[in-house]
Amino acid sequence: MFRLSKAAEYAARGLLHLSGNTDRDVSVEEIAKARSVPVPYLAKLFQLLARKGFVRSQRGADGGFSLARSPREITLLEIIEAVEGPIFLNDCLIHKGFCPMDEACPIHDVWKKGQEMFLGHLRGTTLEALVSAAAVKEKKPRSNLKPASGASFLRRKSSVKR
Repeated sequence: MFRLSKAAEYAARGLLHLSGNTDRDVSVEEIAKARSVPVPYLAKLFQLLARKGFVRSQRGADGGFSLARSPREITLLEIIEAVEGPIFLNDCLIHKGFCPMDEACPIHDVWKKGQEMFLGHLRGTTLEALVSAAAVKEKKPRSNLKPASGASFLRRKSSVKR
């Protein structure tokens, strides 16, 4: 099965939470609770995201994390590649000549086109757009399914005591 790692998913969820809370530093515990992510796992991911320039950390009682750049400037592709490395739908797309069948294989062209479309979509999806999409989804009537712990994607006030 082809799928993203939990690390990439959790990183995207965590950064999405920060995007809805740009007016303050947010603790890892608050983000983890709101996004249903294990605290230790998220803490390690946010260390990586800080090294990669996505977040800033502030120590102390009122410390936490904030975005290092505007949500408008951060794409889903950047987040995924920061955690996973480059995305390739198939080995033959790693670089020209990696697969000896590149020029002769008709499936190669399908993989190439699919990858271009997929990466283009991720590249065109910013955190700002996801915050807007979350706001629209939260206004729609809900089915019986709820986010874990009743979490809102746009919760602005901390429900976690620091």
